[in-house]
Amino acid sequence: MANILSDLQSGVLTLTLERPPVNAIDLKTITELQSAFNAAARNKSVRCVVLTGSGATFCAGHNVTEMLAARGEEISYRAHLQATYNPLILQIRQIEKPVVAAINGPVAGAGLGIALACDLRLAADCARFTVGFSGIGLTLDSGVSLLLPVLIGLGRATEFAFTNTAISAEQALEWGLVNRLFPAAELKSGTAALAASLAAGPTGAFGLAKRSFNRAVLPNLEEALDYEAHMQEVASKGTEHREGVAAFLEKRPPKFG
Repeated sequence: MANILSDLQSGVLTLTLERPPVNAIDLKTITELQSAFNAAARNKSVRCVVLTGSGATFCAGHNVTEMLAARGEEISYRAHLQATYNPLILQIRQIEKPVVAAINGPVAGAGLGIALACDLRLAADCARFTVGFSGIGLTLDSGVSLLLPVLIGLGRATEFAFTNTAISAEQALEWGLVNRLFPAAELKSGTAALAASLAAGPTGAFGLAKRSFNRAVLPNLEEALDYEAHMQEVASKGTEHREGVAAFLEKRPPKFG
């Protein structure tokens, strides 16, 4: 069964994360997303991409169960990121077609990085945005270290990375983390209207504008992703990550101090 549902209608390709109950991403999901964006980039019939989640959650981040299963295999977190999230974030930024995130509920961790990489973010009023990594003693990845401060400022990004508290949908709108906010029942129709408008527009010019934005604002994205992977490798070897994982398994608050 596919973890990414694809639907192409009138130039708008909708990609839906389908991993209930919280759309946590595993290696299969990442591979399907990479393939979907590769295909979308080549397909002239695709003029706009919408990324959303099924059910009540956009994306809870990487599947911790998969991470735990690999603990005894000496998996390199750096190598993992270089093969999975780093290329995906670059694909989203480099595809010369508008990419819209329709954030239907909570989003955290690597899922937040994916949402931040999209060109536009539309959110349901029930959405919540959590950086998430510090809860299991890890550091930022998936472009969050660059994209979050770009959107909301370094001070705010630092606070929410350190405290691991959620940013409300209303606060996200006020700070520019999301472009538009909808009642949950209206997110789908609101997204469809904007996506249809974009698909009917000069997508070639949009693609060139996206290149310009990348050059002006995110010229060091690839370097930032590579450095994040290095820092995540360091964090993954530390005692804080071991404690974070143990606390997760034992369903208790971690004791880092």
